[in-house]
Amino acid sequence: MVVNRDSPIGVFDSGFGGLTVMRSLIDLMPNESIVYIGDTGRYPYGNKPADEVRGYALELAESLVHDHGAKLIVVACNTAASVALDLLTATLPVPVIGVIEPGARALVRVTHNGKVGVIGTVGTIASQAYDTAVGATGAEVRLTSAACPGFVEFVERDQTDGDEVTLLATRLLSPMKEAGVDALLLGCTHYPFLAPVIQRVMGDGVVLVSSANETAFAVRDVLETRGVEAPSDAQGSRRFLSSGDVEWFATLGRRLLGPELGEVSAWMSGASS
Repeated sequence: MVVNRDSPIGVFDSGFGGLTVMRSLIDLMPNESIVYIGDTGRYPYGNKPADEVRGYALELAESLVHDHGAKLIVVACNTAASVALDLLTATLPVPVIGVIEPGARALVRVTHNGKVGVIGTVGTIASQAYDTAVGATGAEVRLTSAACPGFVEFVERDQTDGDEVTLLATRLLSPMKEAGVDALLLGCTHYPFLAPVIQRVMGDGVVLVSSANETAFAVRDVLETRGVEAPSDAQGSRRFLSSGDVEWFATLGRRLLGPELGEVSAWMSGASS
């Protein structure tokens, strides 16, 4: 496969959470073109079997490469990255970057007391991908992990504050408070949208870490190393696709991302976009 500097970056997520990574990519590299697929027709991934998620991830990534000519794939979904990154790296003809390793590196950098935490979907936490990634940093930290079922669904309903979500957060985050963590990684790209609630529950002394910025830096570094970064004077374009209701994706997506989210096209499983 031949790619060039004008080829787009491909990004996919189970739904809207990857828009946090999209925001960082746009801010860091406004000259890059990006194609984003939100698999809202099959979300959430967090409670699905690993083999099923791997199948979805491969289908989405191959569509971005073969249908849209992506020069690099960003797996902007912690659940998919935790179970499918190795498969995608071995299968695709372009670099693949997940959100787990960049997030782990950021987490261990900011802790002062050596007690760190990660929250994610049931699938991500069960995979122990963050345990492996944090261990690979070599940092002397104690990691506490907790699944937070329900968080993704709140975000997808555009319910990011209020008594109901605060009550759930208070219950789910209690292991983090008991462990005395001073740095908490939001191990799902949906969770930054709940950051105000999570911060209130955890307290001001806890640093919340999102992997979005670190992932964007990793993307920039790989593009520059390979010499396929977009020209500095390029006008980056954005294209958005959804496997679910495109109008709903456009409406909620604009509230979460901003004006860069324009028209949304339909993406169909098993067919070229």
